Amino acid sequence: MQVAPVRPTTVTEATTAATPARASVALPSVSTALRAVESLLLSGGQRTARRNAWTAVLEDRRRAKDRVETEHVLEAVSDATSHAT
Repeated sequence: MQVAPVRPTTVTEATTAATPARASVALPSVSTALRAVESLLLSGGQRTARRNAWTAVLEDRRRAKDRVETEHVLEAVSDATSHAT
């Protein structure tokens, strides 16, 4: 039995011209995308104001947490002194 001859094909040239090549670019994270949109929509002053507002919110939360912890300590001291007498 005789083996059929192998003919070179040019199929790859036809398919690469028909199908666009995809670049392997990593997608940005959500926070990076949001920062990019923010920088397009807001001017520098508005960005600074938003950042300052967020810093103030975080500081208010920290103070509220400290207040709650102080209340617990005062209640514990009050209970301890009222039971000791």
